[in-house]
Amino acid sequence: MTAEAYPIALGAYLGSALLALVLFGWWLRGCWGPGRRCLLLLCGAALLLTPAFPHGGVDTLAPALVVAAFQFFTSGELASATHALRPLAAALLAAVIITALLRLTLWRTRAETPRS
Repeated sequence: MTAEAYPIALGAYLGSALLALVLFGWWLRGCWGPGRRCLLLLCGAALLLTPAFPHGGVDTLAPALVVAAFQFFTSGELASATHALRPLAAALLAAVIITALLRLTLWRTRAETPRS
């Protein structure tokens, strides 16, 4: 890929991933509560938008999910994909922590007090 085509390809990928997340969030707005919807959208964003280097010595980034899948399926070993799986795991953990914090603060349900 040429140096001129890389920003265009990266922009197209980021735009399509963000559009997919927005449409997924819009689709889920009527079915699920805000906590579950937030968890799914943040995990989806972590899976689609986390970057990783394809291999050593390369200065361009690619989606970590694509890098991990490509490394795993071409070599057949999970160890070759760990450099891309580590940022994915960190991003997924951050998504779960952010959702838990939002659930405990903003979307906390209050128990009804009994009437006397």
